[in-house]
Amino acid sequence: MKKIALSIAIILTFCFAGWAQDAKHEVTIQGSGVFTKETTNNGITSKPTDSGGFLAGYRYNINRWLAAEGDFDYFRASQKYQNSTGTFGYVKTNTYAVTGSAVVKIPTSFRVKPYALVGGGVLVFDPRDSALSSQAKGTFVYGGGADYKLMKHIALRAQYRGFVYKVPDFDGTTLHVDKVTHSAVPSAGLVFTF
Repeated sequence: MKKIALSIAIILTFCFAGWAQDAKHEVTIQGSGVFTKETTNNGITSKPTDSGGFLAGYRYNINRWLAAEGDFDYFRASQKYQNSTGTFGYVKTNTYAVTGSAVVKIPTSFRVKPYALVGGGVLVFDPRDSALSSQAKGTFVYGGGADYKLMKHIALRAQYRGFVYKVPDFDGTTLHVDKVTHSAVPSAGLVFTF
């Protein structure tokens, strides 16, 4: 009986030790930049200002290779619209992004852990100092990055994500570009695992 109890205790100890080594949850806080390309269609050009922001995210590690991630981004920029005669639209916005992604990780024995991601979500353009109403646009998200392990439960993350979405027009016919654009969103920050 003592041998059985000792065997069970040893097995449980190894199970708990293995579970403790396998961090399933990650939370990240990152500073980011947003760089949106100029887009022209129907004689109208959209060129948002470049800006900075932040990202807060949660990742659930399904196994060594695969994870599911949810992110919230905030940026403060201005949407600028021009026609051939000059600037005729300038909308200062708070921009929020809520996205979900599948993450494919490359397991390594090094401190650096690379990954790639793909997913989707929504961008909400909320005008400041304007009578215009908010507008949401669906977005495709892709990217990749790497984590550099600093300590047992803390890592440094550097990543790049691209957002592909339709140019916001705030339901105004004079701002209607009706074309897809791209924002490059590099970021870096800390990851906490538990």
